[in-house]
Amino acid sequence: MRLVSLLPSATEIVYALGLGDDLVGVTFECEVPASYRSGTTVVVGGRDTRGMSPGEIDAYVRAQVAAGADLYTLHSGALAGLDPDLILTQDLCRVCALPSGRVADAVAHLGCRADVLSLDPYTLDDVLESIRAVGAAARVPDRAEALVDGLRARLAAVRAAVAGRPRRRVAVVEWVDPPFGAGHWIPDLVDVAGGEPVATHRGARSAPTTWEALRVARPEVVLVAPCGFRLDGAAEQAAAVADHFPDAQVWALDADGLIVRAGPRLVDGADLRRPRSCTLSPSPHPAPTQPAAFT
Repeated sequence: MRLVSLLPSATEIVYALGLGDDLVGVTFECEVPASYRSGTTVVVGGRDTRGMSPGEIDAYVRAQVAAGADLYTLHSGALAGLDPDLILTQDLCRVCALPSGRVADAVAHLGCRADVLSLDPYTLDDVLESIRAVGAAARVPDRAEALVDGLRARLAAVRAAVAGRPRRRVAVVEWVDPPFGAGHWIPDLVDVAGGEPVATHRGARSAPTTWEALRVARPEVVLVAPCGFRLDGAAEQAAAVADHFPDAQVWALDADGLIVRAGPRLVDGADLRRPRSCTLSPSPHPAPTQPAAFT
């Protein structure tokens, strides 16, 4: 089967299912595993926002949306040349990937025979079910079932490890200019890790807020996890965010690698124990020995 993935999380699912050799097309943002572009074609492009500040990126996105312009470009010619059997796309977030409607229109225009599967999870359970959906569409349902069972077992182990401990109030800042309170499956991850999510939007889109509203939520731990900035960029932003929360512990996370891409690595985010994936900004409190345990 010839597969095309139009979002990074779907690419990660494909590889986790052992289907990397079937992947013929990806996006310019797909990166896991590191060798993913070997033998694949980039069929979706977009603006390189490296070097732009969070405020500049927000202004660019708002201007594009207001103008009715796409944030991503589907290279239709490249897609047609790949002759895919299955295309994985989404409608969850216009800022994160090309909407499925655009893909379906392109497929119809090209006369392509590919099936189009849209992955639109809003909760952690939805994410796990989307893995099953990819497995079924790619004709490897047994692999998907085994993968999901393993991920659920890991989540259960984390829950057991933090059971009975006091739950600290945890706010996740998904963007800093303007500040966004995290949504979708992120509150579920906080729950699994033993925290009490505050100022979040469970099972709904993340939403802009204010620093005052976040302070009113009285978080004891603040996780700064801006999409697309990696750990170093998140750490720089967390240093400034810490000024807004003098009484809280402020952590920076590699959001793309741990909590915002709806794939298997979300379980790594719930069970975060690796210093290379997180860092503590200046804070009046000592760093916890287990970042995943909010105790």
